[in-house]
Amino acid sequence: MQCLPCAMSSPGALLQPQSAVGWRGGDHWENLVAIPCARLHRGNRKQFSPLRVVCKDYPRPEIDSTVNFLEAAALSASLRNAPRPSEPLKIVIAGAGLAGLSTAKYVADAGHIPIVLEARDVLGGKVAAWKDKDGDWYETGLHIFFGAYPNVQNLFGELGINDRLQWKEHSMIFARPDKPGEFSRFDFPELPAPFNGVLAILKNNEMLTWPEKIRFAIGLLPAIVGGQKYVEAQDNLTVKEWMIKQGVPERVNDEVFIAMSKALNFINPDELSMQCVLIALNRFLQESHGSKMAFLDGNPPERLCTPIVDHFSKLGGEVRLNSRLQNIVVNDDGRVKHFALTDGSIVEGDVYVSAMPVDILKLLLPESWKEMPYFKKLSKLVGVPVINVHIWFDRKLKNTYDHLLFSRSPLLSVYADMSTTCKEYADPNKSMLELVFAPADKWIARSEEDILDATMLELAKLFPDEIAADGSKAKVLKYHIVKTPRSVYKTVPDCEPCRPLQRSPLRGFYLAGDFTKQKYLASMEGAVLSGKLCAMSIVQDSNSGALLPVLPRKTMSVTR
Repeated sequence: MQCLPCAMSSPGALLQPQSAVGWRGGDHWENLVAIPCARLHRGNRKQFSPLRVVCKDYPRPEIDSTVNFLEAAALSASLRNAPRPSEPLKIVIAGAGLAGLSTAKYVADAGHIPIVLEARDVLGGKVAAWKDKDGDWYETGLHIFFGAYPNVQNLFGELGINDRLQWKEHSMIFARPDKPGEFSRFDFPELPAPFNGVLAILKNNEMLTWPEKIRFAIGLLPAIVGGQKYVEAQDNLTVKEWMIKQGVPERVNDEVFIAMSKALNFINPDELSMQCVLIALNRFLQESHGSKMAFLDGNPPERLCTPIVDHFSKLGGEVRLNSRLQNIVVNDDGRVKHFALTDGSIVEGDVYVSAMPVDILKLLLPESWKEMPYFKKLSKLVGVPVINVHIWFDRKLKNTYDHLLFSRSPLLSVYADMSTTCKEYADPNKSMLELVFAPADKWIARSEEDILDATMLELAKLFPDEIAADGSKAKVLKYHIVKTPRSVYKTVPDCEPCRPLQRSPLRGFYLAGDFTKQKYLASMEGAVLSGKLCAMSIVQDSNSGALLPVLPRKTMSVTR
């Protein structure tokens, strides 16, 4: 979608002193939305001049020829083209998040039969969503698909659903706490990387001064020169510690790193490993479209997860919802005997995969496994709490964009008006803000009313002319709050050595999940890649004969 303020208006922009929102017509998604013009009200914040802007989806960026995309495509092809097994493995996978579904998809591509067990009644794990009594969706998180997600982008293509991603203009947009209601933009020109990113930073003079930019650039020089080896070596430092070591001004933390840290891992720079930030910067600066963002065009369970299930179901696999794992039952030699479910049934297979969150996996580890170094080091990996807030208002809010917005609020991370950014959630008359409340460790146990009140106080600063904390302006029609006490693993210093490989030391047992060893850390890309690497490990072991002592069971056994 293309929503441009008047300073950047395109030939298709129609300037009208009104606001309206339209929806899908033919093959295009068109959105007519009121956007305050920063040029017109910069001198007097309260004087809005709404624009009527015709918005259409941006084309899918040209990412198919990038090195990382081709590498991901080659890995997918190697699984599709793997030698067909004489007897397909029955692979039992616990967890139907992106890691578990990715594992199932790719082992099915290689000729095996996945059976996915999901504890809840919904697909998706950390991308799960639910429909309320009014038919409105609310989600576990605000999910953004980057151009620098090569395995996710390949997955969309392999499933034939590229058209379900709504690409936004190549910008990063930050709220300005010093000027409530205004924004500061980093607009990436159509230039090769890293020049487009460098120019986007240099052109923005509202967040950092030139001396601060220069000192920041000097601080980053070792990362640019040292490459991946330097990036990996920074895992022992927090972002704040790295800044002090490199002489980076404190204002860079206040203006950039706080928002970036909360968006990456829901924690502040005094906790986050600098390796995490450098990995993100590396991807964004090396790939021309790496930082370009897309929204899914609807709820993730139906628009993303269901196509994955449909794919491997056609190849003989299946998903069983409401199948909660109670125990991993092992033989005398420590290998998995079967998965025991809370309903009293057991599920047996040839190979077993845990695609559960690391915190749940640790709770279910058999006693005989807990002292094994492979599993013992998981103790340092702990999920971070996060809260996702959805608020429906009685009117269409004007002070927003068709994009992800960085709030730069002490309580909020990123947010978006989903009634504008997402086709399925579109509403011509009312806004639905989806906001990530983070850090959430001090709020996860608080009541929903407390969280809503705190959120409204922050929104009054972001929308000073439209939202008041006392409700005297835009009215809240309803809200949903989704608490995740343990989300992605907390990427604090010295975590990297604790992340396990997908192949465990126990024959026939594997792990998948963004906490496992892969180069994209805690993200949707990391989850999908971990599933692909897990599938590759299973296929390699099957083809090499490493699984022979446990092969094959003639049927998948379920016993009550």
